[in-house]
Amino acid sequence: MQLPDPELLVQQLAAAIKPRLRPNSALVGIHSGGVWVAQKLQQMLGDTLPFGTLDISFYRDDFSSIGLHPQVRPSDIPFEVEDAHIILIDDVLHTGRTIRAAMNELFDYGRPAMIELVVLIDRAGRELPITADLVGASLDLTANQNIQVTLGPNNQLKLSLHER
Repeated sequence: MQLPDPELLVQQLAAAIKPRLRPNSALVGIHSGGVWVAQKLQQMLGDTLPFGTLDISFYRDDFSSIGLHPQVRPSDIPFEVEDAHIILIDDVLHTGRTIRAAMNELFDYGRPAMIELVVLIDRAGRELPITADLVGASLDLTANQNIQVTLGPNNQLKLSLHER
């Protein structure tokens, strides 16, 4: 399977986000891959755009069965969420559970006016009724395939496909 160029996908997403921006817009990336994508988008859209990060480890619905991830990072939302237009960014949309957890955490900061979901890759396989507003690429993967986003040299995003 030929994987798309993630850097090109980010450029296309930035172009699609730009006309959606409002005076109260803010970018929020979900650790870790979503933060990497969000940082690149912020560079393309303007560094004055408010930027935050979420680590949803404590909000996962499987926390009691999988325990604490060894690299828990603090969430950082340095702006007012109440009545904000939140552009929530993740790297890969699969079951929808990460997005559900991120929205639960966001609401602990306040009630946004709107949340739009932007993902680099939609790989299908939803378990919850969650759909992205903007998608870089949709990939038709089997249940035993996994797509991973990593940060390579010079902060370049890389995609890799793994068989389980």
